Amino acid sequence: MVWHSGVQSESLISALTESGGQRKVIGMQKTAINRVKLVFTLLDADGTGYLEAEDFDLMATRVVAASPDSGEAAKAAMISAFRRYWTTLAAELDTNRDNRISFEEYSACVLSPERFDEALTDFAEALGALGDPDGDGLIKRHDFMALMMAIGFQPANIDALFDAFGPSDDDQIAVPVWVAGIKDYYSPEKTGIPGDHLIGTTA
Repeated sequence: MVWHSGVQSESLISALTESGGQRKVIGMQKTAINRVKLVFTLLDADGTGYLEAEDFDLMATRVVAASPDSGEAAKAAMISAFRRYWTTLAAELDTNRDNRISFEEYSACVLSPERFDEALTDFAEALGALGDPDGDGLIKRHDFMALMMAIGFQPANIDALFDAFGPSDDDQIAVPVWVAGIKDYYSPEKTGIPGDHLIGTTA
C-alpha cells in the first residue's frame, strides 16, 4: 500500500477549513477525513495505492460472493452499482486522466459530496437489498457481517455499527436504516453517526 496520509490529510484539513471562506469544526473534518481514508484503503482492493476499475470489479465479486442466498437480480444490481461508482469517480475526480485515482484526488469527495449523490444512493440501495436476501425488508446480523467483512471492515467495528443501528429483539435492522447509514458516512457535516464505529470512534 502506497500511503502518504500525513501531508495529504493536512492539506485536506486546510481546504475544508478555508473552502468558501467558512471555518468548520476541526473535529468534524478529521472524522470525515478518517472515514474517507478508510474507504479509500478498502476500495484499493489490489493494494496499489490507487483506485482503478479493476479494484471495483474485484470488490464487487467479493461482496456478491458473500451473499450466496441473494437473487441474481440483486447480485447484478450490486455489480452495476460498483461499476457506476467507479465511472462516476473517474469522471469527476481523475483530474490527470491516467485512469486511476490517487487519495489526493479521491479526497475531493469530502469537499463536494453532492457530486456523487446518485451513484452513492445507487450503491447504498444495492448493498441494502443484497443484505436482505429473503426480501422482507430486514437485514440479519450475520448477513450484515458477511457483506461488511467482504468489503474489508473489521468484525468488532461491524458489530458495533450494527448495534448502533438499534437492532430489533430478533437481531435485525430495517433496510432503509442501513441505506441511510451508508449515505451519512459520506456526509462530511455528519458527526457522532453510527458509521463512525467503523473507524473506531464515535465523536
